[in-house]
Amino acid sequence: MPSLRVATYNLRGLKDDAGAAAEVVRAIAPDVLLLQEVPRYPTSEYAISAFARSCDLLWSGRTRMVSGTGLMTALRVTAADSQDRRLAVGLRENPRSYTVTQVRLPEGQRADVVSIHLSLRAEQRVEHARTVLTELAADPRFGEDVPLVVGGDLNEGRDGAAWGAIGEALVEVSADRPTFPAHRPHRYIDAIFARGHTAATPGDPALLDGMPVARASDHLPVWVDLEV
Repeated sequence: MPSLRVATYNLRGLKDDAGAAAEVVRAIAPDVLLLQEVPRYPTSEYAISAFARSCDLLWSGRTRMVSGTGLMTALRVTAADSQDRRLAVGLRENPRSYTVTQVRLPEGQRADVVSIHLSLRAEQRVEHARTVLTELAADPRFGEDVPLVVGGDLNEGRDGAAWGAIGEALVEVSADRPTFPAHRPHRYIDAIFARGHTAATPGDPALLDGMPVARASDHLPVWVDLEV
């Protein structure tokens, strides 16, 4: 059965050690890397492109909207152009969005993938989670017959309403382990959900033993192997 490895990683704007972060990503070797806190400063596209090359991944570049979410893909899969979709926020609040694309495995199987980074405000988190699910359901390109993967930084744990909303529509497939802060993780706030897959194997954190995860970012990455 064809397998797709999907990882999610909050980069903290590449403010830490980008080389260490790339080393961590190469160890995971994802087919799709869902990103949060992608740097948004002027000319940051050069830093992101360099990071993608260091990870042995492809980055399609920004879409028409500057976004804090994004994704990269391995040469093994074929990816459509990604889209950044805006989420409603208040005046002077940090912009929020989510990034979507479709990927196809060499064997021909397709999967739809989504990167999310939910708000620090609880009521806004659940509003945004429901908006993402509603918009995906209404988009004819994201059919029920195609596997869907949603991953990212939820800024809350399993007891949160946004986590619950996503968990009602999709199955949590990532490992239940703390992901924040990286130097002493005690909160599980980064996760991956999916539907339409036939099996899921959460990534083994032992793979990152001895890796410079605390230098790379303030979050730990999460990944899963999905049979589609």
